[in-house]
Amino acid sequence: MTKKICNVLSMVVFLGLLVIAGFLFVPKMLGYDEYAVLSGSMEPGIPVGAIVYDKNFTGSEARDGAVVTYQLPAGTLVTHRIISVDKEEQTVVTQGDANNIADTAPVAWQQIVGVYAFHIPYLGFISIYAKTPLGIAVVCGVLIVLILLNFIPDILEEDKKKISDTE
Repeated sequence: MTKKICNVLSMVVFLGLLVIAGFLFVPKMLGYDEYAVLSGSMEPGIPVGAIVYDKNFTGSEARDGAVVTYQLPAGTLVTHRIISVDKEEQTVVTQGDANNIADTAPVAWQQIVGVYAFHIPYLGFISIYAKTPLGIAVVCGVLIVLILLNFIPDILEEDKKKISDTE
């Protein structure tokens, strides 16, 4: 009975880790870049804690309504919707869906790092958290539990055998 319970728990934990890893790594292998959403400027369409997947930007994709990720001079990445395009200057004006006013400065096409393809809610929390010291400890703990779930039935079986041998 213990062996069945441990096997089921082990499989559930393993499948959970596999699904999370798949969502994090498969799109990257397919050529998408991923960015965690840290603010609510694109809510409700793209919630805080989501991971946004972008494909490479080309100038032909600069059109009203497109959602792009661009880099500010300080290095911060922002994902907002294009509300106007100046093809001559090769700039766009962006605005977050939840914001009442447009962003203050036009964005040069060279600053745009990607065009929104899709997002997965909540996965950004996991991605960000796993990079902190506590998150690394939790991941290691989960892996240790996974390993222990495979050995606990054998250890308990040996203990039962030793007890029955001494009687």
